Amino acid sequence: MAPSKKTLRTCDKGHNYYKSSDCPTCPICAQESKPESGFLSLLSAPARRALEHHGITTLQQLSTHSEKEILKLHGIGPASLPTLRAALQESGLSFKN
Repeated sequence: MAPSKKTLRTCDKGHNYYKSSDCPTCPICAQESKPESGFLSLLSAPARRALEHHGITTLQQLSTHSEKEILKLHGIGPASLPTLRAALQESGLSFKN
């Protein structure tokens, strides 16, 4: 299998980067927008973007969803659940049953 050919792209902010997929996310912008604290800072960029895209930016908002609902979001995988569970538990919250 031949490796994917990377193409040079420029984001709206003028960052130049190479990507082999059709994903439009600029890795430089993604790193700049990563929170420094809070539960979102503990997640991978795809998982963080999935939650933010669905308006889930606080643990209280997260606690209104079940694990099954969260796993259905594109960008969230099973590896994210232990991190999310621990963050909820530290705040005395849990996923909806």
